[in-house]
Amino acid sequence: MKYIFTALLSLTILGIQSQNKNPNIIYILADDLGYGDVKTFNSNGKIPTPNLDKMASNGVKFTNAYTSSAVCTPTRYSILTGRYNWRTRLKSFVVSGYSKSLIKQERTTIAKMLKSKGYNTAFIGKWHLGWD
Repeated sequence: MKYIFTALLSLTILGIQSQNKNPNIIYILADDLGYGDVKTFNSNGKIPTPNLDKMASNGVKFTNAYTSSAVCTPTRYSILTGRYNWRTRLKSFVVSGYSKSLIKQERTTIAKMLKSKGYNTAFIGKWHLGWD
């Protein structure tokens, strides 16, 4: 069975090969976590991250990415849709907890694309993209 676990906790994307043809995919997006804070990216890092290090050593590390925003809502929008965040109605800051969704119902997201390929998808944690 194929799974995707989308935990919006850190800007590290780890693909872990399973017995299936397609890899398991884990997105971790964290607020205020620097690239060098996870030991796998910086052996001199001050925060022990043994579980993340083990996942990274058994998978693929995504190490080159850019964002057109420094805050969470637009960054999440871009990661999930593959679109520039400024294409939404949000032109500054972030949406509040019960705001209307920034992702239009008909918009293709990475979760929809992966579901069409047989993956199960989920998100855990901070959403900040609207709840309707």
